[in-house]
Amino acid sequence: MKSQLSVFVLFTLLLSVSTNLSAQKIYISPAGNDSNPGTIDKPRATLTGARDRAREMRKNGQVSGPVEVIALNGEYAMTQPLDLTIEDSGTKDSPLVFKSADGQKAIFTAGVPITGFAKVSDKLWKAFIPQTAYYNWYFEQLFVNGKRAIRARTPNDSFGKVTKLEETIIEKGTGRIPPVAVQKVFLDSSLVAGFSGFTERDYEDALIIFYHNWDNTRKRIMIFEKSQSAIFIAGEGMKPWNPINAKSRWYAENFMGALDAPGEWFLERSGWLYYIPKEGETIENTKFTAPLLDRFISIKGDEASGRRVENITFSNLNFRISAYNTPPSGNEPAQAAAPVNAVITADFADNISFSDCEISNTGTYAFWFRRAVSNCLVTRCYLHDLGAGGIKIGETLLRPSVNEITNNITVDNNIITDAGHIFPCAVGIIIFHGSDNRLTHNEISDLRYSGVSVGWIWGYAPSPSKRNLVAYNHIHHLGWGELCDMGGVYTLGASEGTVVSNNVIHHVHSFDYGGWGLYTDEGSYGIVMENNLVYNCKNSGFHQHYGKENIIRNNIFAFNLRGQLQATRIEEHRSLSFTNNIIFFDKGSLMINNWHKFNLLTDYNCYWDTRSSDMNFGDKSFSDWQKSGKDQHSFIADPLFMDPSAFDFRFKKLSVAKKIKFTPFDYSEAGVYGSDEWKKLALMETGIAEKFDNIFESMEKGVKGK
Repeated sequence: MKSQLSVFVLFTLLLSVSTNLSAQKIYISPAGNDSNPGTIDKPRATLTGARDRAREMRKNGQVSGPVEVIALNGEYAMTQPLDLTIEDSGTKDSPLVFKSADGQKAIFTAGVPITGFAKVSDKLWKAFIPQTAYYNWYFEQLFVNGKRAIRARTPNDSFGKVTKLEETIIEKGTGRIPPVAVQKVFLDSSLVAGFSGFTERDYEDALIIFYHNWDNTRKRIMIFEKSQSAIFIAGEGMKPWNPINAKSRWYAENFMGALDAPGEWFLERSGWLYYIPKEGETIENTKFTAPLLDRFISIKGDEASGRRVENITFSNLNFRISAYNTPPSGNEPAQAAAPVNAVITADFADNISFSDCEISNTGTYAFWFRRAVSNCLVTRCYLHDLGAGGIKIGETLLRPSVNEITNNITVDNNIITDAGHIFPCAVGIIIFHGSDNRLTHNEISDLRYSGVSVGWIWGYAPSPSKRNLVAYNHIHHLGWGELCDMGGVYTLGASEGTVVSNNVIHHVHSFDYGGWGLYTDEGSYGIVMENNLVYNCKNSGFHQHYGKENIIRNNIFAFNLRGQLQATRIEEHRSLSFTNNIIFFDKGSLMINNWHKFNLLTDYNCYWDTRSSDMNFGDKSFSDWQKSGKDQHSFIADPLFMDPSAFDFRFKKLSVAKKIKFTPFDYSEAGVYGSDEWKKLALMETGIAEKFDNIFESMEKGVKGK
């Protein structure tokens, strides 16, 4: 409740003055005209038109209170993004407010309807898009009846395998990654027949997408060598820490030969758009929309002077359908899809807030609070069907001035789901270089990689990412068996003062290794993780690759598949303290990798394997483990949960919990709060859970067979 109250106070401070002064109102309507003065009877037509009117009013001294841009009910076609600069800044007494009219919902879309479909056959439709309409308009996303359609791909519902890769370095360079190289990638022969019919245009437009550990590489196919089932790609050299190799998988998309399944589409450069209808779809009942813009809002202050755009709020607005177009060279692998842009960006900005907004059908991330941004808020926003991830905070580049480190961004009570459609390696919420940020009470689900990521320094070098809070989030159904090396909450580097607490994390499943609940990766340092419930993760509930002086206490780790506790690198210093935790399991091992070897303080824990009370602590029995100085006051005992098989981890009795000084916490507080309607929206995951259970079942069988 404290976190909820603090967000309420912050939001009140941002907006409180607006209730004390009369607002200057500018209306917009789908039937408006941007040449009108903006009165209620003659509204503007676009956000940009209203922005221009607000600028004019401030210049003319017509503003004494808040300036409110009020969008009337309806759908607005966006043909240009809304760009805001220091010229648009409000003040605490006179903020600039963009909102829907009371009781109404304004929808802003950068999507353009596609009409004129005709039957080629009962199983194929086509429409012609005049290329002069939008200057040789070519798009890579298509939405059918509001849902993202599948660009023609092979294989349709699975992946092909890489059998081998040979690399030729063209330019070695001086760094770890050669700047220019050609790779010959050998593929499983049963899936490559479609490449034989490639035209010159196919070689320019088709993409092959590789899944390798935690990354994706997206490349054009240069040459297909049928006799060896091999393709050639080019660009940078392979990253030595994560190359494409015989463990990698692939699929290819965007060529006519791959158009073979209901729901798939393909756009020729000539303007012909082809679609294979699903059962029940007719030309009359099917609506097609394609994106025109790649962003909705850009907020940018003055880089030269450092002046910031200030005091702007957005409320109850809906933004839909944006584009991502792959560059000619494709996309090199990048953890967390770090370089990928967002549809709403802020640089050199302060006191910007978004509340009760919806962002969907994107080609990229939803938000990026990037360079020199402070005191911003995202709350009660619904972010779904995203090309990449949800929200990015800070930059990947270290700035020399501390004033340019993004800080004090609050992301509270949002739903972030159904993401990573174009960049599966994207994250729900990620803090790169940023401090004093609060990520609280969010519902984060249905991604192919990590839920929350904090920090962007590998190893023990100085990091500006301090005092970040990740609390009361519900993070679940991640990975889907597609990528590796992920965590419900993932951390990097020195993060003194960072707290990860009261989160519920479950169903994190990697392709191979690395489906973890809490994951302190390279150099994670000074982090407290407490009062978290973690269950049903593929590899272990907690894993530390390497780090120091982390505190892991008062958590529940349950039913993780391969192991419960995992550590990798052994270092001389104390890696972490592990106290007052409950570990409850019925499969796999208690400890995997080097947990039993590395330097840690471990005590006052409860361990319970439902299969046997005679469990191994690495290579030792429990008594020998205690004789070595570990877990002196710990117990092997049933913690007496209410109904753990139904994931009810409340206590029947506290007798065992008291022995290990465990403090019960109310894990039901994790996730969103507010109206019943809002909470119900967050729980609409039944279909996700059922589909995911099938993956979990197959993984469980695979582990049991080892």
